[in-house]
Amino acid sequence: MNPVLRIATEEWRWLRRDRVAVLGLALVLLLTAVSIFHAAEQRDALAAERARRQSQVDHAFEASPDRHPHRMVHYGHFVFRPLSPLAAFDPGVDAQTGHTLFLEGHRQNSANFSEARQSSLLLRFGQLTPAFVLQVLAPLLLVFAGHAMLAREREAGTLRQLLAQGLRPAQLVQGKLLALAGLAGVLLLPAWLALGWMALATPAPARLAGVLAAGYTLWLALWVLGIVCVSAWFRQARSALVALLAVWAVGVVLLPRLAAEWATVAQPLPTRVETDIAIARELAALGDSHNAKDPYFAGFRARLLAQYGVARVEDLPLNYKGLVAMEGERLTSELFVRHAAAGFALQEAQLQAVDRFAPLSPVLALRRLSMAAAGTDLAAYCRFLEQGERHRYQLVQALNRLQAEKLTLATDRSSRDDRIGAEHWHDLAQFHFEAAPPAQALHAAAPAAGWLLLWLAALGGALILATRRMVQVVR
Repeated sequence: MNPVLRIATEEWRWLRRDRVAVLGLALVLLLTAVSIFHAAEQRDALAAERARRQSQVDHAFEASPDRHPHRMVHYGHFVFRPLSPLAAFDPGVDAQTGHTLFLEGHRQNSANFSEARQSSLLLRFGQLTPAFVLQVLAPLLLVFAGHAMLAREREAGTLRQLLAQGLRPAQLVQGKLLALAGLAGVLLLPAWLALGWMALATPAPARLAGVLAAGYTLWLALWVLGIVCVSAWFRQARSALVALLAVWAVGVVLLPRLAAEWATVAQPLPTRVETDIAIARELAALGDSHNAKDPYFAGFRARLLAQYGVARVEDLPLNYKGLVAMEGERLTSELFVRHAAAGFALQEAQLQAVDRFAPLSPVLALRRLSMAAAGTDLAAYCRFLEQGERHRYQLVQALNRLQAEKLTLATDRSSRDDRIGAEHWHDLAQFHFEAAPPAQALHAAAPAAGWLLLWLAALGGALILATRRMVQVVR
């Protein structure tokens, strides 16, 4: 039998006799299976609920009676953020961000009703998802199962005997790597099957599911290399275990939290009150469409009269009040979009600040890759808000245009109850969210994949050095 395979076989036999390893493997596999079915069921339930609510509000909007168009502007409408098909594997920021957006005239609202705000504080410690199990729990099992693979041989004195019998150090290390990689493959098997099922059962792009599978495979490969490297470096299994547990606690638990806190300090976001005050000041400087004596809208009236060659607004071919509403909405929407873009830029700067910790904690790169491929990252959320704002603007301007074209200034002035038929509301409120194309998601995940590959190369080099040191110490 090939020496490498022989060593791996003996190591698997040793692991089968280790009750801690067997019990831990069974527990992690059970948690992975439970998390897969629970996350898939929860994702389907949330998606169905949001689709049902969207259908209800669309029907309610279209079933509105005859109304003044500007009343429909303030009546508003709701849109709900759809879930990515791969959100069952990694929900990303979905639990912390809102999913319901109220659209109304003269105002841009934020998304509301996040799960974190409506649930207990335990949700903020992490959800039981396949991504969480593989990111946090699977490496811990590998640490307990593999920390003594080479250190045990040195403690028992069998390492010198193996080398004396002609076994090359590289073959020994390769056998240990193969054994621990086999255990990692068993841990990954439910996730691979789940991703394949998600890609087939839902319209999820197969390429993105493949990126998720490759990313988590690479993640556990880092731990396999690192564990064998540490086990080769330390003479005692206990010292290797303590070192690996410290690496896991700092790299997986502590550093990601510190990185997030540092990013909020380095790139602080303005509070909602500060943003509202800034917007209110700029709105006041733009002009008030409800004030006939406002300087900007006085100039707007003069330009309209000159454009149509008339002396009075009553002689315009369109309802002047509707035209003013359209111009006012254009000005305020440009302001809203500018402030929203500034907020998105600050949040992206925070993410880039967190990315600077990737050389210290590869789990940060993995999370970036995982959420980007699953379509549950900040970019996907911002995409929903941007599309929601475009839909709000088109909806409000369509209603303002109805006021300008279907009502006359004389009747609009004489009665605020001047109405148009309900048939005008049909098809105005339909919102269709367009997810980012797979190529864009892959482009977003590429830098994170690069960091994981660099970590893999660095650990490979460290393992070579640790193997040489181990042989020199034995000799």
